[in-house]
This record gives sequence, C-alpha cells and structure tokens, in this order.
Amino acid sequence: MSKSCKGLAVELVKCLSESDCVKVEKRSYRECAGEKCPSISSECVGLRETYFNCKRGQASFFPS
Repeated sequence: MSKSCKGLAVELVKCLSESDCVKVEKRSYRECAGEKCPSISSECVGLRETYFNCKRGQASFFPS
C-alpha cells in the first residue's frame, strides 16, 4: 500500500473498530468497509469513500 493512503487506511480501521458492525455484529473490517451498513457511522462512511478514492487515484497512475 502506498504511504499516501496508509494514514487513511489506519483511520478507517480505527473508526470501523468502534462501529457496531465490528463490535456487536462481529463482522470483519473488510465486510464492514465494503458495503453500505447502517451500523457504520457517517464518519466511517466518509473515511471509506476518501480512502477508496485515494486508491483509485493511485491506480490511474499505472495505465494498463
């Protein structure tokens, strides 16, 4: 993972670890981050979108 997105990834995992999706529903971080789940705060949703956009932006630097 690129260093420029790593901080976002860490913040996203931290946010998800406090969510009911992980704490109560006992789902994986990947499951909780990968879908629109009502037990995830709007802060986590925002971090998820920002992180995914960061990753997409990096992928565009490497044309196939």
